[in-house]
Amino acid sequence: MVWDWIPRNLGMLGELLGEHVVLALVPVLIGLVLAVPIGWAAAGNRALRTVLVPAASVLYTIPSLALFIVLPAIIGTRILDPLNVVVALTIYTVALLVRSVADALGAVPSLVVAAATAMGYRPGRRFVSVELPLAVPVLIAGLRVAAVSNISLVSVGALIGVGGLGQLFTEGYQRNFPLEIVTGIVLILLLALVVDGMLVLIGRVSTPWTRAGANA
Repeated sequence: MVWDWIPRNLGMLGELLGEHVVLALVPVLIGLVLAVPIGWAAAGNRALRTVLVPAASVLYTIPSLALFIVLPAIIGTRILDPLNVVVALTIYTVALLVRSVADALGAVPSLVVAAATAMGYRPGRRFVSVELPLAVPVLIAGLRVAAVSNISLVSVGALIGVGGLGQLFTEGYQRNFPLEIVTGIVLILLLALVVDGMLVLIGRVSTPWTRAGANA
């Protein structure tokens, strides 16, 4: 029976889901680490911002499939190496987050920054202890967009043989088996909802002062 396909392939679906999670979320973590200092530089220097933010926006316009195919020639990997997808999605994540980080840090009240400076905070310590925590709400919003976008874009990698749940699309199409395609869509949608919900929760836990202000 057609509907027996799902319980008979739970192991395979679990493996594809795990691969999808790694390919989508590892670039988010790497991209965040790279985007924070770049965004900080852009927020603190108007000339750098006029260069870095538009450049990041241009990077995001590169078609994902083209980037997946071109990267092996640039970084010396095989065409089917999952690293190609990780690197490509890291680029997209940085492109998305640079503006978010710059805007988030730019939204920190200047009086707060001045007060921290007057208290003897050096730029690095002030950034970590004052500016970055206050920028978390805007930063989490950018992370949510990047994470959900990556979860979707990983599927494109199936066209070059690396794509986690996206393989259900290509195989389902080749076999004319709609249930496999629908299963892939549902799992990707559920994964995106779970990850988005986790980021919202992380944002609330890491910014308790926003809840205190709302209850006041």
